[in-house]
Amino acid sequence: MKTIIYYFTGTGNSLDAAKKIAASIGDCELVPIASLVKDQDTITPAAERVGIVCPVYFAGLPLMVASFAERLCPDASSYVFAVVTYGGSGAAPALGQLDGILREHASRGLDSGFSVRMPGNYILMYESPKGTRRAAMLAAADGEIARITGVVRECQRQKLPRSLVEQLVHALGYGWFRKNAHDKDRTFTVMDTCTACGTCFAVCPVGNITLVDEKPVFSHNCEVCCACIHACPAQAIQAGSKTGRRERYRNPNVTLADLKISHTETP
Repeated sequence: MKTIIYYFTGTGNSLDAAKKIAASIGDCELVPIASLVKDQDTITPAAERVGIVCPVYFAGLPLMVASFAERLCPDASSYVFAVVTYGGSGAAPALGQLDGILREHASRGLDSGFSVRMPGNYILMYESPKGTRRAAMLAAADGEIARITGVVRECQRQKLPRSLVEQLVHALGYGWFRKNAHDKDRTFTVMDTCTACGTCFAVCPVGNITLVDEKPVFSHNCEVCCACIHACPAQAIQAGSKTGRRERYRNPNVTLADLKISHTETP
């Protein structure tokens, strides 16, 4: 059975989950959502199973994923599932948001939806877990991904999770995020330690970064994925006064080359 998994990733958590699911079920194509931004046509997957894997932002979907979902039109007979990775909370509202978008634009919702807790990467607010805590989270995530894979392989349908508390978080925070996300890069600064290596440019999923006079310049179309901050080998990109003291993060099962491949076809 042919499967297509569309994924969005910043620092590799969602790509790690997508790759493990794909490897286990077989005959699966991984498609970075970032590669589909330029083409605004309807997306009709030629597959019996269709998956969407992405992180949770402010108890909702990344803006790029929400926009992509509006163009996705799976066949009525296909099995459609979603997996969201998260560091804090908000997984249930994100799955509900995706289900609602599909019902509105494709006249069908999700057959199943899952969440996997992994180390958070929102360095603007907090430092990602380190050491044994990080290792324990990733080990638990592997177990949950294996369970999810079994459900997906059998095309089992199940109800989406619900959480009144998380829905409140979504109601309070997601509107602000949606309004302010693109301009969040106005808080980013580039230190003199920048080597003009171009890594930030290569990993940005929306082509929001250009190099001008060998320095990154941000175009205020930010997804707040934090890929540029975490991937910079010189830790030269900061956001406010606290990020300089916070350790950078990339999922240990994902290479920098993986992230660059995920983002190279953006405009």
